[in-house]
Amino acid sequence: MDYAIISVKALDNYTLLLTFKTGERKIYDMKPHLDGGVFEALKDEDLFRKVRVSFDTVEWENGADFDPEVLYQDSRLEKWPDQQENN
Repeated sequence: MDYAIISVKALDNYTLLLTFKTGERKIYDMKPHLDGGVFEALKDEDLFRKVRVSFDTVEWENGADFDPEVLYQDSRLEKWPDQQENN
């Protein structure tokens, strides 16, 4: 499967909206990764929001990047308002 990311947008609460080459749009929660290593610097919201697509995945100015397969497998499908479950 092609896990290439074609666009990324930083959302509130350290989440990313990812659009994959397949057309799927998924949400990835970065919070579990912010307590160590190169990702700890992303606690700075200004830096976090500077995420960009680089070589089919996402990357930040500090060099942090992610395997696109992990992003795909560990993210959840974005739900449009008409897809929300009735409560």
